[in-house]
Amino acid sequence: MSRDLVHLMRRLFLPAAEALQHESWQPPVDVYQTADGWLVKFDLAGVPPQDVELSLRGRRLTVRGSRRDRCLGETCGQYHMEIAYSHFERSITLPEEVEALRLRTEYTDGMLLVRLQRESPR
Repeated sequence: MSRDLVHLMRRLFLPAAEALQHESWQPPVDVYQTADGWLVKFDLAGVPPQDVELSLRGRRLTVRGSRRDRCLGETCGQYHMEIAYSHFERSITLPEEVEALRLRTEYTDGMLLVRLQRESPR
């Protein structure tokens, strides 16, 4: 490839890629209805538990925080980047009020498990 073509491709595509790195991302989520409430799983690979905040309002459950790039060496240079490192926020709306339900959380292997349980099964 000629240098002019490489230069043109960098001018066209690098600004968009850099902009994506600074925008927030939304982690994938799975929602399960259980006999006594709900189980919500957030995929937060690479996010330390202390960087995660959880909130409940009405039927809306929100998780937010940030995932940071921790380079493994002092002289790391970017070659190929696909993982989003930035602030994240993900909200889901459940079919029932969740504020009155008992909330338990567990963080294992990059998965945040949120259990919302009724006092007695329906």
